[in-house]
Amino acid sequence: MSVLKKIFGMIKKIAVILSIIVSFTFVWLINISCEKNNFTTDPEDKLIFSKDTVQFDTVFTQKGSATRYFVIKNSNKQKPILINKIFLAGGDNSPYRINIDGFPVNNLNNYELERGDSLFIFVEVTINPGQNDMVEEDSIVFVSNGNVQNVKLIAFGQNVTLLNSKFISNDTTWTDAKPVLIYNSALVEENVTLQVTPGAKVYFHRGASLFVKGSIKVNGDKDNRVLFTGDRLEPYYAELAGQWGAFLEDAHRNTIGIFGGIHLLAGSKNSEINFADIKNAIIGLQVDSCVTPGTPTVRLNSTNIENSKIIGLYALGSTIEAENCVFANSGQYNVACLIGGDYRFLHCTMANYWLENRQTPQLILNNYYNYRDANGNIQTSFRDLHDAYFGNCIIYGSKDNEIKLDFDNRSLYNFRFDNCLIKQKDFKDFEGTDFFIDNIWNENPKFKDIIKPFDYELDTLSPAKDVGKLSIANQVPLDQLGNNRLLDGKPDLGAYERQE
Repeated sequence: MSVLKKIFGMIKKIAVILSIIVSFTFVWLINISCEKNNFTTDPEDKLIFSKDTVQFDTVFTQKGSATRYFVIKNSNKQKPILINKIFLAGGDNSPYRINIDGFPVNNLNNYELERGDSLFIFVEVTINPGQNDMVEEDSIVFVSNGNVQNVKLIAFGQNVTLLNSKFISNDTTWTDAKPVLIYNSALVEENVTLQVTPGAKVYFHRGASLFVKGSIKVNGDKDNRVLFTGDRLEPYYAELAGQWGAFLEDAHRNTIGIFGGIHLLAGSKNSEINFADIKNAIIGLQVDSCVTPGTPTVRLNSTNIENSKIIGLYALGSTIEAENCVFANSGQYNVACLIGGDYRFLHCTMANYWLENRQTPQLILNNYYNYRDANGNIQTSFRDLHDAYFGNCIIYGSKDNEIKLDFDNRSLYNFRFDNCLIKQKDFKDFEGTDFFIDNIWNENPKFKDIIKPFDYELDTLSPAKDVGKLSIANQVPLDQLGNNRLLDGKPDLGAYERQE
């Protein structure tokens, strides 16, 4: 018995000694591991990328693919960085595939990037030319030291002529042979003319605009209109406002600080836009001051500017002639004629049923602007409104008052609404002046459809039927669809002649 006790006692001692040895060994291994992987945890230690965007400019003629790569470096020269996560934001639904350090995976956890070391990531994309998207976007996301960084991925589909930050320096023609895709905007330089032929389609990526210092001649026809719109073609985006163009807050004047869409810059002249649809922009068409007196900045014929996030036609001291045009459904103004100018609208339809809470009337005229001088004081500059004529037009929408007149008596203002149908609850303030002649007030024009598909032709019971002045209609004998508004001697108001 005593022998057994001695044996058990020895076993216990050995077990205790082994336990102590194992514990010390475990602690030693942890310390060795920590010393080996002494990662920096400083949020200032970020990953360094050889590029912030991987761009594929390949024009695909069939289902095609291309490969690009970029390099990641450790910004800390003393310690390694532990990259907690690397993943493709689009996941399994992305057209992109990535290879991380030789591993063909779309996500990877806990990658150790040693000091002074580099990591190569290869990116491959496959675009199906049968799909609608002309631009495929995604990003690769990196999480380390509490930082979330990313590298953008952009690929352009095949069936487009791509203009990426393009300066158009020579006379150029865009046709219907292949759509034009504008990315990062394009500029028509001074004394250069851009021709756009019937049936052409011009798509704009998010934030892109077309700037014109010279001239643009859009020559659509009634059976083959020209289209300017965003580059997302899925049904969800068909009537989504604000997809292209740009917006800037302007602290120096009381007008809205916007630029973009199709933007005719100061000095641009002799432009024409015929039978075109400009839709889904932040601002559809901006026309700046004309420095050539007596020369129109732009003539608009049978052109529709619709579904603009802020303003459809944004005119600043310019000269514009418009006939048979539709200006519809803008978040603020359908038409803003600011800082004076010279304007003529014949047989135009202005209809604004913006579904969100619109705070402004759809049409504004003014003859001044405010700005801050070098000392921060607000100053006012005046520009004459030489003329703003509206003949046989419809100006109607969801607001009680759809016209705002914002004039300063220290500058000229001359305007006339001649035989128009106008929604204006406060019309008695206008009645009896030389500025308003023979108008119809607050009668619903009874458009065919003010909800999708937005048809601004007249219903058979419309009060805008057969009440147009012949003297005005004689200047625009055909409506937007080519119908003769003079046949019955009773032209309708607006851009469309009712066909029974």
